[in-house]
Amino acid sequence: MDWIAFALFLTACGAAATTGAMFPPGDWYDRLDKPAWTPPDWLFPVAWTLLYIAISVAPARVVGQEGADYALILWGVQIAFNTLWTPIFFGLRRLGGGMAVLIGLWLSVAATMVALFGLDPLSGWLFVPYLVWVSYAGALNLSIWRRNPEPVAA
Repeated sequence: MDWIAFALFLTACGAAATTGAMFPPGDWYDRLDKPAWTPPDWLFPVAWTLLYIAISVAPARVVGQEGADYALILWGVQIAFNTLWTPIFFGLRRLGGGMAVLIGLWLSVAATMVALFGLDPLSGWLFVPYLVWVSYAGALNLSIWRRNPEPVAA
């Protein structure tokens, strides 16, 4: 594994994570009608920390390999969608917009995972929990959107 590449990928994940500090859920999110299977607030930073580490290790394992270009480009696409979701959902309070971003995120995570599996099976497996979490997040976003008509009051 290329440790410099790992540090750079983790830095990109850190940049994505800062949107959570810039656009915290707050009272608005607390007032939304959410399903009973909504995770507790403390779980989100724990889950994302572990996921960001895993999805930083995965591309660092394939940097420099022949044929890794598309996997690395797809990694960039998925982190862009990842970064975009929080400002759309929490910042603009657009539940449907958040769902649209999550569809792009899910597709790009799945494509990245498939590309990584073709290069290094462990790298592909490191993306599986991420795809599961994004699937869960998509179901949660959809449920919240259906329960709360837009626009939601501030």
